[in-house]
Amino acid sequence: MQSQDVASRPAPAPAEPVVDVERAEAALVEHYPRLVRLAYLVLPPSLGRNRRVVTAHSLTQRALPRGRASATPVIPAQATGRDGDPGYTFLRLRVLRTALEAGLPLVRAAWPKRSQLPPLLPQVWGLRLFPRSGGADELALDQRLSALSGPARAAYVLRGLEKLPDGDVREILAAAGVEDVDDALDEADEVPAQYALLDSPEFDPCSLQARPTDLMRRRQHLRAALAAGAALLVCGALLGLPGEGWAPDGPAAPSYAQNPAAEAALDPAQLTKVPALAWQSAARTDYSVWPARGDLTGDSALLRRALAVWARPGETVTVSATPGTPAGGPPGAPQLLFAGTVDTARVVILYDGLRIARYAEPADGTAGAALDFSRVDGATRAEASAVVLSRADGNVRYLLAPWVKGAAERDLLKPDSGAMDLTVTDGVTSPLSSPVSQQAGACSSWNVLQVTDSAGTRLLTDLAELVPARLTSGRPGAAQDVTGARALHAWAPSSCWLGALRSAGVRTVNSWSFARQTLPDGSGAADWSCTRAETWRGGGERVLAQFRTPGTPQAAVVAKAQNVPACGARDPHVLAGVLWKAKAGDWYLMAAGTRDTESIRATGGVRGSAGSNLLTVRAKQGAQAELKGTLENGRSIGGLK
Repeated sequence: MQSQDVASRPAPAPAEPVVDVERAEAALVEHYPRLVRLAYLVLPPSLGRNRRVVTAHSLTQRALPRGRASATPVIPAQATGRDGDPGYTFLRLRVLRTALEAGLPLVRAAWPKRSQLPPLLPQVWGLRLFPRSGGADELALDQRLSALSGPARAAYVLRGLEKLPDGDVREILAAAGVEDVDDALDEADEVPAQYALLDSPEFDPCSLQARPTDLMRRRQHLRAALAAGAALLVCGALLGLPGEGWAPDGPAAPSYAQNPAAEAALDPAQLTKVPALAWQSAARTDYSVWPARGDLTGDSALLRRALAVWARPGETVTVSATPGTPAGGPPGAPQLLFAGTVDTARVVILYDGLRIARYAEPADGTAGAALDFSRVDGATRAEASAVVLSRADGNVRYLLAPWVKGAAERDLLKPDSGAMDLTVTDGVTSPLSSPVSQQAGACSSWNVLQVTDSAGTRLLTDLAELVPARLTSGRPGAAQDVTGARALHAWAPSSCWLGALRSAGVRTVNSWSFARQTLPDGSGAADWSCTRAETWRGGGERVLAQFRTPGTPQAAVVAKAQNVPACGARDPHVLAGVLWKAKAGDWYLMAAGTRDTESIRATGGVRGSAGSNLLTVRAKQGAQAELKGTLENGRSIGGLK
């Protein structure tokens, strides 16, 4: 068990505001050497120094969106960047994402990404370019970095070059598409923290040396190219003669543009539009029975653009997808859920049976268009209650399911304050404050959407995805929607930690108070709870064990894990511990398990045992211990780390 002091508590994740193109362009000019150095360090060393240099410049120059309009284009970015510049943070994320993609192996069954191919520009013919040589320390560090995976190199560079804490590094890596962030950070820990060396000329692709390529081989290649060009001209002339030309395709289907399924996926007239009252008689109540709503459902030009961008998004389109969600085109004609004007954008919501896709473009043009995906297969009535339409000025609007009778806004941090009703027009809610917009370390409120239908009332929270996550409370396997004063008060101490679950493809989040433990100094009793987030993809679930003492509004996360069954329906057990400091200055190891925990034993830096589900042992500050528990059925469990 990695023990933590109750006072040391990571802040909720930062938000993602809006950055205009002009600000991004200014940040690119100002921080160009830093961005190129970052790309050079993250790119795989197997490319060779010359290609790494050229590719680093190419990726950095392509980080700036090409679209430009008179109005401010909508480009999502993180809230904080270098010296507080969100434009720099936006560019850094794009550079990092493409540099990581460049290190992916080529797969025969898939088209290579642009960053995996040699850059078209810049090019310097007849010369090899490479940074100036450093000392022995720089060479040793370069060799160690070359042995790491791309995500691990990125983690090391963000820590050292950008001087970011691990919390920010986790968010950036996750936003860049890294699936196993914890493994990347652990792998980066294997390299000594020689961060000052990253500023060495050895890793500066803007201060270069030039040497000629192999002159004799270059002449041979030129002769071969001329001969190949002549042969190509002859073959082209022959193919132009009467006859079949290229070999026939045999039993293969016609080309993509003539494929019936592909044509249906690009034709607005083929979109599925469900009747308004179909959900009342349907056997299923999920997104498949949502009617098409919005004032632009008849705008064929808008719908055609949305379908075309889904099938083949251009380089100027910002594309995002929750983990485990494929971003390819629809297999056939999708279902239209919404097409209309929302705030200052035109929005189209589509559903293909597996994913929700949202296309958004500015109301006065198409520059700065965005395409977002979220996986929703197997959604139930409760989970298919709402979809995010837009986020603007710190607020969020939802499109509600047709069976939702009422909507309200509620602050999880204030369980006694009641809910504030929202206006709903054609399924679209009035704006409500989104917790996504909160700055790092600021958690004065956590507003959620409360929806009511014939089945009851439930709470949904915005976690920076298309589909809000459903909140539940209670023992795993018997959890219920958060209704009533008891459930609301149980959720309040854990609400700010929802920020740690942003953009992770979360489907449901359950909070469970599994133990209550008397404090050894007689100052009251502490509450133990666990928060478990389940995902749409069925993996990547996260578990947080929390500890709250009397008078403390927010619980402290004392242990966390990923991809474990603990605190879930399959294994409704959890064991966690924390080092706690009494007011008199004494330190204790406090541990708790679920009620069916028969005994707990601590080993390592703290030793002790208890014949119940609660353990209190005197300890020293900074001590580390391993926890083992035994259930009533004889099964052994370990402490959550």
